[in-house]
Amino acid sequence: MDGYGSRFPRELRFAEESRLIYSIAILAFVTIERVAELFLARRNTARLLARGAKEYAPSHYPLIVALHAAWLAGLWWLGWDRQVQPVWLAAFALLQTLRVWVLVTLGERWTTRIIILPGAPLVRTGPYRFLNHPNYVVVVGEIATLPLAFDLPLYALAFSLLNEVVLWNRISAENAALRRAPHLVQ
Repeated sequence: MDGYGSRFPRELRFAEESRLIYSIAILAFVTIERVAELFLARRNTARLLARGAKEYAPSHYPLIVALHAAWLAGLWWLGWDRQVQPVWLAAFALLQTLRVWVLVTLGERWTTRIIILPGAPLVRTGPYRFLNHPNYVVVVGEIATLPLAFDLPLYALAFSLLNEVVLWNRISAENAALRRAPHLVQ
């Protein structure tokens, strides 16, 4: 032996363990982020409703939750031991900065449901200066980029298509609610 034989398997094990830790850390971060967002959304929803806000089109909400839960659970199942693709992970990280921008811009009005507060003006600052639905742009990007970061292109495609159907319904319902809300300050 040349002295390297015994070290090589250990280096391979270390690389394999590092890949696993990295993948699991990313998935844990996203899971914690989603759970924290659900708590924030629940708190904001309760506060808005207490101030007289009204929820619109609640029937589609369980489908949104199911889609996102299935997406994340599937990533845990398929991606926990996969090598991370740095370019797609960077794209996902950029989307997280946009997500924070949306959350900060909406503040206590950010929620995962369609909630309209009477007399409140539409938000036209932050990313809402450029897009009517920037949060949905972030979601579309996340649904695709995180699976791509785990080199799961078919998974990204499948959930992107499912998400398109769900978001089409959601955005249609949200736009209809905004049109039906004459008390809304435009």
